[in-house]
Amino acid sequence: MTLSLSRRLIVLAVAVLLLGGLAAALVLRAASRDDKPSAGGPTVAPGTVTLTRPGTLTFLNGGQGPHRGALASVPADAPDSERTASELNCRRFYAASGTGVCLRSTPGALAQDNKALIVDSELRTLRSFPLAGTPSRARVSPSGRFAAWTVFVSGESYGAAFFSTRTAIVDTRTGKLEANLEEFTITMDGREHRAQDVNFWGVTFSKDDDTFYATLSTGGETHLVKGSISGRSVTTLAKNVECPSLSPDETRIAYKKRVRAGASLWREHVMDLGTLREHALAEKRSVDDQAAWLDDRTLAYGLPTDGAADSTDLWTVPADGSGTPRLLAPGASSPVRLG
Repeated sequence: MTLSLSRRLIVLAVAVLLLGGLAAALVLRAASRDDKPSAGGPTVAPGTVTLTRPGTLTFLNGGQGPHRGALASVPADAPDSERTASELNCRRFYAASGTGVCLRSTPGALAQDNKALIVDSELRTLRSFPLAGTPSRARVSPSGRFAAWTVFVSGESYGAAFFSTRTAIVDTRTGKLEANLEEFTITMDGREHRAQDVNFWGVTFSKDDDTFYATLSTGGETHLVKGSISGRSVTTLAKNVECPSLSPDETRIAYKKRVRAGASLWREHVMDLGTLREHALAEKRSVDDQAAWLDDRTLAYGLPTDGAADSTDLWTVPADGSGTPRLLAPGASSPVRLG
């Protein structure tokens, strides 16, 4: 009887060891798969990413694996080369003059767990601010003095029937926060405008560290507004303009224009600020993004990856309306060209 019990214990111990070894092997195999890009995808390796290296393209890596969501960099003239991934993870990111803004959001987390981080050129956190909702848009002024962000307080798409946004601007040097642009004075058609349905989103900054442009939504219409940070005011300029992006030479605004009423369909356009004349870009797919200027001639924007609802690819198109869209970087978002 004793011998039988001993044998049973031995068999049990061996079984436990075998199962443990199998589990470990499966974990290692899964980890090995995660370290590798998907078939045909870019390779990613951990390393140092800085915001002061000219000729560098930074973006948020969207490829599957341990570096998903990490701020990554590649040479701007070789966007398909191996990506260097930092330890900074964001949902949205932008940078200028060595200052970055990183919008963080943990899936399933409460709104108070969402944060905006102001980081220096080495990606060290300088300031942190709570976000009132889900990250949507982020920008930094050309000098690095100001940062702005937009979050969804309710709803998760600009195409939704009902949504509410909150847009903030912060002085990155002093930490002074304008927590809600809805508190700014609005001038529309020469008169002060007040309404309960006002929403702002998609700030873009001028070089003078005071002027900015943004989208204002009210009365079922969207407007391009020109604002003053010091004056805490905005003035409407044109209708049907969303997610504006000011060109480096500050003569034009790139934006998405709704091309079908009641539908989530937008066409990228560029407007001359001197004449308010516009032209459509060669990209005919619907772009729900705040395009970024890589230089005075080229725009970059995100489009959903084919067959992947939670991933985007970066594309470029000439700003003058010529040419054809070109894939810049698969599995990527929030592009910034440094220098």
